[in-house]
Amino acid sequence: MHTPLLHYLDHRIALYVGDLTDHAVDAIVNAANSSLYGGGGVDGAIHRRGGPAILDACRAIRSSLWPDGLPVGQVAITVGGELPARHVIHTVGPIWGRHGGAEARLLADCYRNAIELAASLGLKSIAFPAISTGVYGYPPAEAAVVVSRTLAAVMREQPGITQLRLVFFDARQFDIFVAHQQFSD
Repeated sequence: MHTPLLHYLDHRIALYVGDLTDHAVDAIVNAANSSLYGGGGVDGAIHRRGGPAILDACRAIRSSLWPDGLPVGQVAITVGGELPARHVIHTVGPIWGRHGGAEARLLADCYRNAIELAASLGLKSIAFPAISTGVYGYPPAEAAVVVSRTLAAVMREQPGITQLRLVFFDARQFDIFVAHQQFSD
C-alpha cells in the first residue's frame, strides 16, 4: 500500500516517492525511448519487472503502427505483463535542448496524450514518472511548471480519470516539483 505525500485537484492527483512499478493502477506511463524496446531508468525497470509480454507488445506496435519508432509526445499502450498495473502507456519525452524550443509543448503532449488515451479506453487510474527529467536533461523545476499546468487543464477535461499519481524516484525530485508546481487548487 502506498501513502501519498500530497494531493491536488480535489484529491484526484496524488504525489508519491518510490518505485513506479509497484503501483497497482489501470496504467503506468513509461518514459520510453522511441524504439520501445526498453532501455535504462524507468523504461528498463518497467521492461524488467513486466517481463517479455511488454516487449512482445512493443514489437507488434513497431511492426504495425510506428515502424520508424514512437515520435516524441505520442503514446502507445501495451499490456502490463507481470506488473501490478494492467497496462503500460509508452511515451517518448523531449530531450532538453534538441527540439528547437518546443520542449515544453512536447512534454505537455506526453502527459495530455497519455491521459486522453487512458480516458478513451475507460481507464480510471494512471501513474506517471517524472518524464524527461532524468537522462533527457529537462530541468525539473521547469518541468514542474509545464506538468502541473497541463495536468490541471487536462484533468478538468477528463472527469473519468479519478486517480492520477505522480511517482518521483527520490525525495529531491519530489521537493523540486512541489516547490515549482502551479496547480490552481
